[in-house]
Amino acid sequence: MTENAGVGHGGAPGSRGRTVIADVVVEKIAGMAARDVRGVYALGSGFARSMGSVRERMPGAGSGKSVTRGVSVEVGEKQAAIDLEIVVEYGVSITNVAGEVRENVISAVERMAGRDVVEVNIMVSDVKLPDEEDEGEERQRIR
Repeated sequence: MTENAGVGHGGAPGSRGRTVIADVVVEKIAGMAARDVRGVYALGSGFARSMGSVRERMPGAGSGKSVTRGVSVEVGEKQAAIDLEIVVEYGVSITNVAGEVRENVISAVERMAGRDVVEVNIMVSDVKLPDEEDEGEERQRIR
């Protein structure tokens, strides 16, 4: 005699079916986690940020900054690989910031998306100097 004590048809309810997580979901999680690290000024290269600020001003283009700017991912059923392009603030230790970004992104993606993060590659594309004006501030003053 075989007993299926409370198992029902095919196992626990959580194991019936498949969950698919879109790449953009992981991109958003990684982007938010990277931005939370002290010393990260922005994500994306100067050109990408410029194009993003132009896109944000266009009617119907969505609200606010693009969370996925400077983030690209490859997501499989169990794993994810993440590439980030960041701008750091002048005076911070770039290696420390990169390490903290890596830890924060891995923790957030593994906790929220349930994917093992196999790598987080970080490219530091610029340093925000204290006397540099923000591209958005400069445009607003010109108006």
